[in-house]
Amino acid sequence: MASRQGLHRSDDRIVAGVCGGLAEWLDWSPTQVRILYVVVSVLSAAFPGILVYLLLWCLMPEPEDWIPRSPG
Repeated sequence: MASRQGLHRSDDRIVAGVCGGLAEWLDWSPTQVRILYVVVSVLSAAFPGILVYLLLWCLMPEPEDWIPRSPG
């Protein structure tokens, strides 16, 4: 079970860790959250979903133990 330290971005990330962070906070699978987010975004004409993602990217803090991957 995931620890509930508060909502933060995840190091299980594809773009920015927003969906991974939401999945950890909700104790759901990151894949399920990503699929649900894409479906809801497409059904809402995609633009609001992109804005919400960007807003969450800016507002959600990084996890304290996250170390950026080096390219290559």
